[in-house]
Amino acid sequence: PEQGAGGAGDSRPATPPRLIVAISVDQFSADLFAEYRGRFSKGFPRLLQGAVFPSGYQSHAATETCPGHSTLMTGVHPARTGIPANSWVEPGLARAQRDVYCVEDESNPKSTPDNPVVSPVHLKAPTLGDLLKKRDSRTINAAVSVKDRAAVMMSGHDTDAVYWFSKTGYTTFEGRKILPTVATYNAQLARTVAAGAGDMAVPAFCQPLDRATPMGGFTIGTYKFPFKKGDYSAFTESPRGDLATADMAVRLVDALGMGKDAVPDVLSVSFSSTDKVGHAFGTEGVEMCIQMATLDTAIGTLLDALDARGIDYEVVLSADHGGFDAPERQRLRGNPDAVRIDPELSAGELAKAVTARTGITVAKGELLYGGGESGSIWLSDELTGERKATVISALLAILKANPQIEGAFSADEILAQPMPEGHPQDWTLLQKVRASFVPGRSGDVQMLTRRGVVPGKAKPFKVATHGSPWDYDRRVPMLFWRKGMAGFEQPNPVETVDIAPTLAATVGLAEPTGTWDGRCLDIDGMEADSCSS
Repeated sequence: PEQGAGGAGDSRPATPPRLIVAISVDQFSADLFAEYRGRFSKGFPRLLQGAVFPSGYQSHAATETCPGHSTLMTGVHPARTGIPANSWVEPGLARAQRDVYCVEDESNPKSTPDNPVVSPVHLKAPTLGDLLKKRDSRTINAAVSVKDRAAVMMSGHDTDAVYWFSKTGYTTFEGRKILPTVATYNAQLARTVAAGAGDMAVPAFCQPLDRATPMGGFTIGTYKFPFKKGDYSAFTESPRGDLATADMAVRLVDALGMGKDAVPDVLSVSFSSTDKVGHAFGTEGVEMCIQMATLDTAIGTLLDALDARGIDYEVVLSADHGGFDAPERQRLRGNPDAVRIDPELSAGELAKAVTARTGITVAKGELLYGGGESGSIWLSDELTGERKATVISALLAILKANPQIEGAFSADEILAQPMPEGHPQDWTLLQKVRASFVPGRSGDVQMLTRRGVVPGKAKPFKVATHGSPWDYDRRVPMLFWRKGMAGFEQPNPVETVDIAPTLAATVGLAEPTGTWDGRCLDIDGMEADSCSS
């Protein structure tokens, strides 16, 4: 690998780290990283002294939170993790709600997609933490996030502590007792939220971005994240959510005694606020600038706490997907192709068009589910044989005639495609879809919109999203750091599925060929090869 600035010669320890810290920043695109890397002053500067891969890829088409997080610690694409989306539709499901949330146990009668009984049951691949605990049960495998799906996907099945934010504090799996330190922190948060807060401070470098963009009835670009007394939602959906996540991560390290013995532990930390802010206000206003500064502080809080405890740790930072700014602001800034999705691409409107063309209807439920923002379209379970084939053929023709559609594929077309290999930036649309297609969970038809098409209508606190097959949603940074390592920057494209095998090598975990879709990256900037040491 290349030799770069910021290293510390060949003083890297010869023994494995005692703690792996896997950080995911939800919706942290490579574009955001490039835009703000020169502004960071707290946690990021240390990571920038390590192995920096600015062109990491969530290679698949379904650039959503659950599939993206499922790749980070398993080393395999969503086609193998079993997680094609945040949720999917099972038209024959024996409950009123036909959609299934990615981390719910829908076999539990108490579970609904909106109020799930949280479980890793849908994750088909082991995480690094799972594999390390299989090797040595003394390994501690813990995770924390505001989002349940982020914490569950990164930690896996065999876990010691997994926490996410519920309506009024951090919670965990049904049947598990909350750790005393978590109960104490929840009480502290309750006092904080009860007090409310005014605007967050605007860093000097953010002030030029503090200007309004009209959105038709409301504006974005000037919000500073005040929250009313008792408003937990406003608290967690602001940059403050990342500060709370960092505090919780430190509490878990202390409560579980992580990093204290020679058996490597795994701490997964997913910071959710970048995603919350990106959806609510877009990526290019003062809101995101405040968030980037707060994220930097949160990461610094976590790393400084580990240093203070004398823990020998290795950290990786990446993201589950990227993001795209609100198209209304994009058009003001030189992108005439940024538009809102055509309402004709919703499941309801597509179903009307299919029926008009074929005469086919169903007796119960809907003819089609999904469409629009999901990109996946499921057919009614009443459709079989020739009727099903007729509907698929008509649906594909309707989609391909829409000027906002770049590609549309049937499940049969997708499954006939071999799993993609080679550099992810060169993959075709069909290859990207194949990497996140899960038979029985993914839709009967997949539709992919053209670059710049943003799903959803603009409304207050929801102006932008992600989920496309384009690089603004697929490309994310990947940063590795450990005390003593010789740093470098490597612009060659890599994949998030490379993270798990890279970390496995540093802790001496050897797995059979075929365990990973990714490859080990040599993150030693000197002559030694970290993949073979």
